[in-house]
Amino acid sequence: MDINASLIGQAITFAILVWFTMKFVWPPLVKAMDERAAKIAEGLSAADRAKQDLELAEKRAAERLREAKQHAAEIVAQAEKRAAQIVDEAKDDAKQEGNRLIAGAQAEIEQQVQHAKETLRQQVAELAVAGAEKILQREVDQNKHADILASIKAGL
Repeated sequence: MDINASLIGQAITFAILVWFTMKFVWPPLVKAMDERAAKIAEGLSAADRAKQDLELAEKRAAERLREAKQHAAEIVAQAEKRAAQIVDEAKDDAKQEGNRLIAGAQAEIEQQVQHAKETLRQQVAELAVAGAEKILQREVDQNKHADILASIKAGL
């Protein structure tokens, strides 16, 4: 194989091309590749952080949901307890009202009984006077004998 001037010229051109590429073209390419690799690494680490944050947020959400359910159960229990208290209070109030009504009715009955007794006494006294009048065949003056009639009423 012959080494001639064209081969030497091609070798020199190739060496200049390699030097030019390494001096001016290669550094920006390497820099761009490094920046891209850094961005990819940063994106991957951000994805890992986001995944961890998501897991943490899911745990917090589950905890808050559990707390909310527990709080809701407590509120329901308190509401049921308060409802039972209200029912008991209503029963007590109704019982007291019933007792009051019974007492009022008994007082009214007693008053009516007393009135009936008084009316009956009056009628018995009038019958006694009428009977005595017939027996004696004379008229008994009620005004003159009012004290006797009052004692007869009291005796009945």
